[in-house]
Amino acid sequence: MDALSSVLSLLKPASYMFRAIDGAGDWAIRFPAHAGIMCCAALSGQVWLTVEGGGDGGNEGSIEVLLQTGDCVLLPKALAVRLGSAIDASALDVCDVMPRFPEGGVVTLNGGGEAFGLGGYFSFDGRHAELLLDALPPIVHIRQEADRVALRMAIERIMQELREPQPGGYLAAQHLAHLVLLQALRAFLAEQGAAGQRGVGWLHALGDRQIGLALNAMHADVTRKWTLQSLAQSAHMSRSSFALRFKERVGEAPIDYLTRWRMLLAAERLAHTREPVGLIAPSLGYQSESAFSTAFRRIIGCSPREYGRAARAGQPTPTDDHRHA
Repeated sequence: MDALSSVLSLLKPASYMFRAIDGAGDWAIRFPAHAGIMCCAALSGQVWLTVEGGGDGGNEGSIEVLLQTGDCVLLPKALAVRLGSAIDASALDVCDVMPRFPEGGVVTLNGGGEAFGLGGYFSFDGRHAELLLDALPPIVHIRQEADRVALRMAIERIMQELREPQPGGYLAAQHLAHLVLLQALRAFLAEQGAAGQRGVGWLHALGDRQIGLALNAMHADVTRKWTLQSLAQSAHMSRSSFALRFKERVGEAPIDYLTRWRMLLAAERLAHTREPVGLIAPSLGYQSESAFSTAFRRIIGCSPREYGRAARAGQPTPTDDHRHA
C-alpha cells in the first residue's frame, strides 16, 4: 500500500451532513468551526466563501474566495465558514436553517434560482485525522475541470445515498467520502508540483519523486528492518543526500518518521482490537516487546496497554490532546 492510501486507511469518515443550497437575493449561512472536512461545489451562479481565521492574520484574518460556476473547494481546517451572495450579507446560523431540510435535500433561500451549489462535511472517528489535515492549507481549490467533475459527481452520489437510504448506504457514503478526499488531494499535489511550490511535511514530500519513492517503500513494507542506507537505495540516492533532502521535505529524519508511523499503526490496532503487544510489536518490525513499548511511550505518551485500555473505554488518550503529525 502506498503512503497516501495507508494514511487514508486510518481515517474513517463517520458523520455526514450534505445538502444543496438554491439561493437568490441577499443571503448567507454561517457554519461554525467543525471537526472534519467541509467541501463545496458551485453548480450555477456565484457564491462568496469566507474562511474565518484562515488568513495570515491568524484568528483575526480571513480568506475570501468568489466561487464561480464549476468551482470546487475542500476546507480541511476546523475553522468557521460563511457562504453567501455577498461578503457582507446578513448570515443565518446553519443550526437554524439546516434542520428544517432533509439530508441530501435542497435548502431554498428567497425563492432560489440565482445560485445553486452542493456541499457538506464529513467527520472522522479515526484518532489520527490530524496526520493528514495538518498538512493541508485552509482551502484546497480544485481548478482542473476533470477533477472538478469527479468531485461534483462524488458529492452528488453522497447526497443521493443520504436522501434515498438503501442497504449498504453507510458503507457507500464512507467510500465516496474517501473518494472526495483522495480526488482533492491528488489535485492539490498536482497543482503544487505544476506551480513549483514545496511545503514541508509527508504529504508535500509525495510530490518529490525520489523522496516519494522512499515514503511509499516504508508504508508498503512497515515490518522491514529499514536503515538509512536501505531507504536511500529505495530513493536511488546517496545516504547523505537522502538524509538531508528527506528532512528538508518531510520535516524530520527518515527513521524518526518511520517510527512515528509505526506507532500510529500500533495505536489504531490497540484502540480497535485486543491483540496483545507481543503480536503487534513484531508485526511492526520490533523483535523486542520492550523496545516497542519504549518507542510507543516516547511517541504516543503512555504505554501501549494504557493506551489500549483508555481508547477501548472511550476515555481520553494522549493523542486526543496532542498532535503527532
